[in-house]
Amino acid sequence: MKKLSVLWLAAFVLISFFGCQPKSSESSEATSTEAPAAEEAGETEQRSSPIEVKEGQIAGKSIKVQYGSPSVKGRTIWGDLVPYNVVWRTGANEATYIDIPQDITVEGKTLAAGKYSLFTIPKETGSWTVIFNSDWDLEHGHFQYDEKNDVLRVEVNPTWESNSSEKLSIEIEAPGLVIRWEKLKLPITIQ
Repeated sequence: MKKLSVLWLAAFVLISFFGCQPKSSESSEATSTEAPAAEEAGETEQRSSPIEVKEGQIAGKSIKVQYGSPSVKGRTIWGDLVPYNVVWRTGANEATYIDIPQDITVEGKTLAAGKYSLFTIPKETGSWTVIFNSDWDLEHGHFQYDEKNDVLRVEVNPTWESNSSEKLSIEIEAPGLVIRWEKLKLPITIQ
């Protein structure tokens, strides 16, 4: 009886060992190339504020913007989730950044070619401050913001629309960059 138990145990171990091995080198390669894609897809699906990348041209000048796109989800946005008179990363998660390979004019002021994080200071009334900061690769957005790295600050007048945008968007369209979220429309003139 003892010999039979040992034989069954040995058979079970061998079956388990060989059953877990890849069938051929081809299936092994397929697994290794599919794994990163699956990991990336899982990472994207897990983000509550997915990363958006927009590229386009304004007045013949190339612009790229990358941002985390949060949703309203029934929350009060302005003055609550995004407080007034406090620097906001203009998106979610990492700092929003803009990449411009040539000099541009923002609200009549020159901004040299480069990469910049994009921040805003929302206000309950009047114009909002839009900030271009040289420290563009900030992992935690406004928590790492340092005013001494500001390259350009401009004032922009928001408008409030009747339709609400569930997800934050930053579009490259006339007159330059247009930020929309909830009922906000913030057009930033770029030439």
